[in-house]
Amino acid sequence: MKNLKILVFAVLLFASSMSYAAKVDTLQIASTAMGKTYKAAVVLPNTYAKSKTAFPVMYLLHGAYGHFSDWLKNTPNKKLVQSLSDQYNLIIVMPEGETFSFYLDSPVNKESQFETFITQEVIQKVDQTYKTISNRTGRVITGLSMGGHGALYLSTRHPDLFCAAGSMSGAVDMGAMLNRDSSAQVVKLMQPVFGDKSGSTEMYEQHAVLGMLDKIKANKLPLIIDCGVDDFLIEPNRELHRRMVYNKIEHDYTERPGAHTWEYWENSLPYHVLFFSKILLKNQTVTKK
Repeated sequence: MKNLKILVFAVLLFASSMSYAAKVDTLQIASTAMGKTYKAAVVLPNTYAKSKTAFPVMYLLHGAYGHFSDWLKNTPNKKLVQSLSDQYNLIIVMPEGETFSFYLDSPVNKESQFETFITQEVIQKVDQTYKTISNRTGRVITGLSMGGHGALYLSTRHPDLFCAAGSMSGAVDMGAMLNRDSSAQVVKLMQPVFGDKSGSTEMYEQHAVLGMLDKIKANKLPLIIDCGVDDFLIEPNRELHRRMVYNKIEHDYTERPGAHTWEYWENSLPYHVLFFSKILLKNQTVTKK
């Protein structure tokens, strides 16, 4: 009988813990700009359902060759994003960015307008659907690789939307992709974005985060940037760091052991959320548990 009581208690405890776990929604977001509907994954902390207050939001962007569900499927710990949402009482939104959009508005293709999609259509839909702090003081953005570029690019061009931004293993100099063995494939994949100029280094330079230092300095957004020492993108990230130091741009920069892998990004993401949580707390936007 004693063992039976222990078993029942364990089952009830497990059920209770499950009922209070973060919830994952799949949100359909219509894009007028592109004439399509895309999905976004939205993680709501366990306090969301019973709370009447508004929550801060972190936008978490995926990398090249990926899709909106990457952060939920590819980290070794499949509950990483949910646990961070619960720990920091934060809504986490993972929107679609297609396999090679780089979160830009294509100058040649109306069906690839992902800057407009994220900054206007996704944010508007999320704010209309959930209890969010619907201004920049409660909104941050980060991402990996292509998404790291996207987070820095979008926050630099739209400082009115975000109070902080980050990049993990970011493709901060897109032209570096043309120096790899797969450059022909890169040119082909970037054609929906840059068309016939997808092999032009000048076109990449015009849209690279590495060339946005004046705007980044003027915005004065808190930034967190990191990259693995064995990552093929380490040198562009080091160059971005050097230029920021030279231009006296405050930022948090870290190099850690690791390569362009999900093991690295699983380790990196908690540092980004911790960094953001301090800023959100300073803005008095972190919802009380």
